[in-house]
Amino acid sequence: MASKRIYGVPDEDTPELTKEMLKRARTLNEILLERGLPPLPGRPKAAVTKTPINLRLDPEIVAHFKAGGEGWQTRINAVLSRHVKAASATAARKKKAS
Repeated sequence: MASKRIYGVPDEDTPELTKEMLKRARTLNEILLERGLPPLPGRPKAAVTKTPINLRLDPEIVAHFKAGGEGWQTRINAVLSRHVKAASATAARKKKAS
């Protein structure tokens, strides 16, 4: 009778990885290229990357943007971007006027 498997505990079918095993590990794309096959497509690199941050917002702000469905973080970024552009334009006009 087979013993009950416990998640996260190595057994004879899934031994614990050793440092040597990890050194020999290769990515799937490395194996595909080695066999003359094209690598799997990944997410295309963006021309301009975003900076990941942690940001605390009021619950009603988050709820408003999340109510719009997927892309809520992108919409928050767009609102902040428009604000920055408008504030920069206002500052430039004030500087020019003085």
